[in-house]
Amino acid sequence: MDLTTHSARIIDPDSYRLDTNRLQNIPTGPCLVESLNGRLIDIIWGTRGQNSVALPIEMIKATHDDRHLIWLN
Repeated sequence: MDLTTHSARIIDPDSYRLDTNRLQNIPTGPCLVESLNGRLIDIIWGTRGQNSVALPIEMIKATHDDRHLIWLN
């Protein structure tokens, strides 16, 4: 499995829904963006990388296009 990791920054808090339909936020700040497979992207954040969520690539692309997420490398 190929794993691609990028350093990134969340500029504006970004929301996503859990399976329970509860709304959660990815806070402003640094994060890692890892491609898990062709359809999911893992966003990892927190001072020790203790938080993460796997989201559809279309959602990450829209967040990047809206300039809420910027690549640092």
